Amino acid sequence: MSRKITFSIIVPMYNEEAVIQETYRRLKKVMSAAGQTYELLFVNDGSKDRSAAIIEEYGYWDETVKLIDFSRNFGHQIAITAGMDYASGDAVIIIDADLQDPPELILGMIERWREGYEVVYATRGKRNGESRFKKWSASAFYRILRASTDIDIPVDTGDFRLMDRKVVDQMNRLPENNRFVRGLVSWVGFRQTSIVYERDERLAGETKYPLRRMIKLCLDGITSFSYKPLKLAGYMGAALSGIGFLFLLYVVYLAVFTHATMKGWPSLMGIMLIFNGFILIMLGILGEYVGRIYDETKGRPLYIVRDVRGLAAGLGEKAALPRTGSGGQP
Repeated sequence: MSRKITFSIIVPMYNEEAVIQETYRRLKKVMSAAGQTYELLFVNDGSKDRSAAIIEEYGYWDETVKLIDFSRNFGHQIAITAGMDYASGDAVIIIDADLQDPPELILGMIERWREGYEVVYATRGKRNGESRFKKWSASAFYRILRASTDIDIPVDTGDFRLMDRKVVDQMNRLPENNRFVRGLVSWVGFRQTSIVYERDERLAGETKYPLRRMIKLCLDGITSFSYKPLKLAGYMGAALSGIGFLFLLYVVYLAVFTHATMKGWPSLMGIMLIFNGFILIMLGILGEYVGRIYDETKGRPLYIVRDVRGLAAGLGEKAALPRTGSGGQP
C-alpha cells in the first residue's frame, strides 16, 4: 500500500530551467522541517527548456518528486488546476517556481492550518525588484477586480496558498474553463486567513505575467464573478440616450423659437464618434461574455497530459475527460 500523503506542493513551471534546481532544494529543506509526508507535484506547462528534464532526473531517485508534463502550454491557472486534480495530500500548497514567494512561509501556513483554518493565503505587503509600472498595474488590477466582482477577493494576493483537502475537492468539482483560481477559492468559502510577507524579486528568468497576461487575468476574474460590466453598459446607455434626447429638444427649441441654427459638422461628428465608440465598447464587453459562454459549451478538457512521472499509471486519464459539475475529478 502507498503511504498516506499529508502535504501536496503544486509547482507550475514554464521555462524555469535557470531557477528550478534552487526551487527544488528550498522546497525539500522546508518540507523536511515540516516533519510530515509530502509530494512535490511539478506541472510542466509546455516549457521549451530543460525544466521538465531536470525534474524527471530528480524523480529517478527522489520518490517525493512527481512530474505532470503537458502536451503544450495551457496557461498558469490551468497548470494549477491540473496539480489539484492529481494532488493526494490532506492539504495542498500552491507556489510558483520563480522563488518570488518564499517557500519558508509554508511552515507558517501549516501552523495556521493546524489551528483550524481551511485556506491560508499569502498577502504581499511589499514587492521587491519590480518596476513602478509593474507595481502600479498590479495594484490597479487587484482593486479593479475587487470593486467589480460580487465576492470578496483579497487584494495583493496571488495563488500562493494552502488549502485543506475539503476545499480542493470542491474546487475540483467546478466545471468552468476560464479558470481564475484565487477567485474560485474565495467563492467556495470555508475558514480563510492570511499571512503577510515581503515578496522577493525573481532569482532568475523572466516574469510569466507581463501586462498582456495581467489584462487577460483581470478579464477572466471580472467576467467569471460579476455582471457589473453589463449593468454598467445599461446605465451608461440610458444616460447617453437621455443626453441625446435633451440635445434633440435643444435643437428643436433653436429651430422653432429662435433664428439660430446649429452650425458646424465637427460638433455633430464629435457627438457621433462618442456614441459610436461607446456602442463598440459595449459590444466588446458583450463579446467577452459570449466568448466565455462559447468556451464552456465546447466541452473540451482543460489540458492534455503528454506524460506523468512518479504517479500511478491510470492517473493520466484524468486529462482526457472534460470536467463536470457533479462528479469531482475530470
